[in-house]
Amino acid sequence: MDKTYTPKRMAQRLHVSTTTLRRYESLDLVPDVPRTSSNRRYYTAIHAQAFIALRSLIKGFELPIAYEVMSLLKKGRVEQALWKINLQQYNIQVEKQRVEEVMSLIHQTDFSMYRNIQVTDELKIGEVAVIAGVNPSAIRHWEKEGLIRAKRNPENGYRVFTSRELKKIIVLSSLRKTVFFIESMKQLLEALETHDLTTIERSFKVALQKLNEQLEKQMNGISEMMRYIQLCKIE
Repeated sequence: MDKTYTPKRMAQRLHVSTTTLRRYESLDLVPDVPRTSSNRRYYTAIHAQAFIALRSLIKGFELPIAYEVMSLLKKGRVEQALWKINLQQYNIQVEKQRVEEVMSLIHQTDFSMYRNIQVTDELKIGEVAVIAGVNPSAIRHWEKEGLIRAKRNPENGYRVFTSRELKKIIVLSSLRKTVFFIESMKQLLEALETHDLTTIERSFKVALQKLNEQLEKQMNGISEMMRYIQLCKIE
């Protein structure tokens, strides 16, 4: 007979609570749980691997992504789940390339062009948002936090940004996922103002290292997910 686990033993193995396991079940993220003749719930090897895969995916990907992928697998929609993971892998690759691109930008003394777009000292917030690849609401938030400063067009009162502020916004948009504290970001932008390349490069190296660590966690999650998929095929 295949090895089975009580909810308590499974929770101990995964270092979580039985309540957490029940929540995963209620969200339909793992195979249906069978019961003994005395109506007690128990888990099998496939449940164990499902829980391991889910916990590993949570570490490497955002929680909604991990949940959606496991939900798709529960419904037998394996290809859709794999493409969902593939998109996340693409996104982290794009993010890495962006960080490296912006690091190269920091060293440029001529900032009259960026991604084939003409840069001026009278950029509207919509133009800046397009160039930096962020929402205007994010720019307003950074302005409110004192990270960037906009001028006002005396004729209509609209915000306008200089090329110097645009460069700050591009840096903010690239490091916002890895530099979490406002004070740390302020120090980084001050280094940008004074052209302190040592401090700036250190921040970007930290950002790249965090992306590397996230990638490793993602690959581990994918590995455990594939084990789960293989077990489902055998069942």
